[in-house]
Amino acid sequence: MFIDHDGITLFTTAFGRIDAPPLLALSGWIGTWEDWVDTFSVLSEGDWRLIGYDHRGSGATIAPVASITFDKLVDDVFAVLDAYGIERCVLAAMSMGTAVALAAIQRQIERFSGLIIVNGVYFRETPLTEDPFYAGLQKSYSQALDHFVNACVPEPESDVIKHWGRQILDRAAPEAALHLYEIGAEIDQRAILSQITVPTLILHGDADPLVSTATARSLAAALPDARLVILPGAGHVPIMTRPHAVAAEINAFFKKRSS
Repeated sequence: MFIDHDGITLFTTAFGRIDAPPLLALSGWIGTWEDWVDTFSVLSEGDWRLIGYDHRGSGATIAPVASITFDKLVDDVFAVLDAYGIERCVLAAMSMGTAVALAAIQRQIERFSGLIIVNGVYFRETPLTEDPFYAGLQKSYSQALDHFVNACVPEPESDVIKHWGRQILDRAAPEAALHLYEIGAEIDQRAILSQITVPTLILHGDADPLVSTATARSLAAALPDARLVILPGAGHVPIMTRPHAVAAEINAFFKKRSS
């Protein structure tokens, strides 16, 4: 459904029984809720209420570029929860969505029973002035997206996933994509990690050329209650390329926590 909030219109979607444990998933950069659709499909066979949305600057959500700030992206997490009447949920995030998820939990930790991070980006070491991808986006946006998709999906025989992923990215306006990337470059969440005390499952593909396994290990070491699972051969978007493996790890982690 569409949610009118703060002068914008968020596109959201939900699956599963209304009385099942809720899981809200965030996507990264200019990805949409569709990044999660295959993993949602597998999880829907179990006991979950699954909710996704297109954040500002992506997909079917209608939001002026000027309305996109990091704080507003965090506000939107709570707007979606409130619209669905959810008091407490597991929060899942991939890539750049991780920074938003961490900030949301720091702001209202009582609203979250757990956290899932997939190939998480929570800081950037390279400044924009030295970032070749950012320069590429400015010089040749379409070509830069081609390179980005190929980097995200290094797994063999994944042409269908690459085609689908490119269609998802193409729904964002270039000016929104650049603005979101600039926002991400300014965020460093390392200082708040010790405050994120909810049970956290970290999933990371060891073939990801964008976020190193060392970064995932550092994240797991800094969080008070985290389990790190390395997915051999997986790239940056295992929620699209390895949905069964991702769903199995999620189910196992939270089943153990609830038993």
